[in-house]
Amino acid sequence: MAIRPVLARSRLLTGLVLASALLGGLARLPAAPAPALHRVAPRTPQVLQQIFAPGSGTLPMVSGHRGGAWHGFPENCIPTFERTLAHTYAIFEIDPRYTKDGAVVVHHDPTLDRTTTGKGKLTDSTLAEIQHLRLKDLGGKVTDLRVPTLDEVIDWARGKAILILDQKDVSALDRARIVARHRAEHFVLLIVGSYKDVQAVHAAHSHQMMEVFVGTRAKAEEFDRLGVPWRNVVAFVGHTPPEDPSLYEFIHQRGARCIVGSSRNLDRRLLSGQVSDLAPLEPDYRAFLARGADLIETDLPALLGPLLHRQTPVPAALRPFFHAP
Repeated sequence: MAIRPVLARSRLLTGLVLASALLGGLARLPAAPAPALHRVAPRTPQVLQQIFAPGSGTLPMVSGHRGGAWHGFPENCIPTFERTLAHTYAIFEIDPRYTKDGAVVVHHDPTLDRTTTGKGKLTDSTLAEIQHLRLKDLGGKVTDLRVPTLDEVIDWARGKAILILDQKDVSALDRARIVARHRAEHFVLLIVGSYKDVQAVHAAHSHQMMEVFVGTRAKAEEFDRLGVPWRNVVAFVGHTPPEDPSLYEFIHQRGARCIVGSSRNLDRRLLSGQVSDLAPLEPDYRAFLARGADLIETDLPALLGPLLHRQTPVPAALRPFFHAP
């Protein structure tokens, strides 16, 4: 009569041993491989300046506006950046903002409603409260992803990507101090809205590169009188690319590259359903480059990068800093 309980206990012990062995084996399994990325890894601020110097050759990359949101991939978050880098070399324009308790997160809107499961102003929520929220993707679908801190994004980008920090409610000098704290001047740029702030950042952080709006020849000449080296800047010339060839020539001659935006024009034709893919728009994007732009800031970097640069080699001088998957 005691045989069945003994057998039952024996089977239970055997099961526990097998489960333990299995769990132990799982614990020893190698971690899942990191995604294969097109990495850009400048090692010094001088190398970053070299990458953005016009004489270094055509850059085979695009600027991902808010990282390049897509279905299942919300804007301004690390998995979205990695999706983009799986397809193309890219830099990322992202959006730092303050929380109620003074932390800095990466989030575009001043309110939480559009891109998260939260409501109201971002500055009315603490970091802990924001990190309990989940991000929505391009179509408004809730994902398992959360709002990252700026510190997390900078730590992730080291050795992988170049970041451009837009100017929302975090001042230029505060952003420069954050970059300096991370010792990240070799892969993080700042968007700086006023020439006065450009001078202040340069005076306090002479190695810090900036993206500065230079939309006309007159603004380019005004910048030229500031005394800030052109090697410290990338010139954003507009969301409506200027047609004046002398503007691009002036900026190139001074030693800077030009960025134009397509998120408010060509990109919308795909996102609104006017076209089903980017191929019909390729001549229009290439016209931006032919006019004098060096980089296009786009909402569609994972599509546009391969379209424009499928046959663009990395310039020889920059090959040590560009790493294909």
